[in-house]
Amino acid sequence: MKKKRLAEILSIIREKDIENQETLIAELRGRGHFVTQATVSRDINELKLEKTLSDEGVCRYAVQKKAKNVKFSGLFATGVTGIDRALNTVVIKCHPGMANAVCAMLDIMDIPAVAGTIAGDDTIFVLARTESDASELAEKFKRLI
Repeated sequence: MKKKRLAEILSIIREKDIENQETLIAELRGRGHFVTQATVSRDINELKLEKTLSDEGVCRYAVQKKAKNVKFSGLFATGVTGIDRALNTVVIKCHPGMANAVCAMLDIMDIPAVAGTIAGDDTIFVLARTESDASELAEKFKRLI
């Protein structure tokens, strides 16, 4: 549920200029996520969203560009315990309870070779577009742990 909400927040801020938490809460509620301001505040912090100016000069939420890779590698190194691969699927084993956070960060990275992800409590399946993509991803992921 949290992963879906985080992904929805990212979708919303890509589609619209969201100026404040109240607007974001209204958008989330319109999409079936009934959240409190405190939850949205924590989500904004977890996603490391920042306020930027849109092309129209409106202050809006956006994903941090600079720190994204550094924060991901830190989360990955602390949360992941192993990497395996089968055909075009990369399997990421995590400490219990860490898979959703790691998977959300993977989704934020928007890696072109990744067709999709799914996370449980301690396991993530990353569906790569090709077997070659999966092999390259697995090797990159192994270097991060």
